[in-house]
Amino acid sequence: MDKRISKTNRRTWLAIILAPIALFLAGCDVKLVDLTPSTMKANPSRTYAITAQVSVKNNAVVDGSVRPEIIIDGKAHAMSRVPGSDSLYEYDYTMPPGREKAAYYLLIRYQRKTATAIVSKEIPTEVKTINVENRYSVELEVNRAPVGTRIAILGRGFTRDDKVLVGGTPAVTQAESATSLAFYVPSLPEGRNYNVTVLGLNGELSAGSLRIDASSIRVSPGSLNLRKGQRGVLAFSIPAEAPPGGLAVTVTTDVPDSVIMPEVIIPAGQRSTSIRVEGGEAGTGNLYVELGGYSDVVIPITVTD
Repeated sequence: MDKRISKTNRRTWLAIILAPIALFLAGCDVKLVDLTPSTMKANPSRTYAITAQVSVKNNAVVDGSVRPEIIIDGKAHAMSRVPGSDSLYEYDYTMPPGREKAAYYLLIRYQRKTATAIVSKEIPTEVKTINVENRYSVELEVNRAPVGTRIAILGRGFTRDDKVLVGGTPAVTQAESATSLAFYVPSLPEGRNYNVTVLGLNGELSAGSLRIDASSIRVSPGSLNLRKGQRGVLAFSIPAEAPPGGLAVTVTTDVPDSVIMPEVIIPAGQRSTSIRVEGGEAGTGNLYVELGGYSDVVIPITVTD
């Protein structure tokens, strides 16, 4: 066997084995991590921070030679070190008018010492896209309130077509501006948490969670004594103003033949209303007053001939 061929083969196999090891070691010199979120909330300045973390992993890297860059819109820009940090770098990118996304990749350049020389290296990341979100909700003005309370939602991209749902129940909604919506807490059982969502032509947004606290509806007088055909007055009052469209109060009785009365609705913007109750057939029982989110009230009633 030719010894020269044997040595050549050994060198070839050695090169094949060592090549990936060399690449691996080079890749271990510097670690580059892109910390930029893929979606960012729109802001008036249209400027968005691209952030990366750079860590030197090998003593062979020449001190001070590490230079992270961002390549975006076909141009390379140097990234600046974040004040107070040794590993964080950022670049403030201004999104051109009319655009809501941009593709980019990061590139880190550095110098590495070898046994015979200093060589230049670079490590690129994969291409990534940032998207600017022009419609979003930030927070509820409050996270708990009784039925009928007016609550604001702060955000961006709201329209007059948006409607607020509380636990899936439509709430009376008022569009104040592109950055603010308001709604009235609908009549729902108290003591529970409800998801609040904004539903519009551009999709659905989560606005957070709202806990409906108990409230009380006052009814006076506390009892009724009527003769057949006689009329009395019942007054209903709530702590907060009724929302647009008014607030319907459910009144039932266990002596339906003894009571003649209309529906009870507290008008929009009002805190009280009064109705006339007429005595029917003789009987003794109760009026049951119910309104979601309010404590139930029982009014004894007696009708005589």
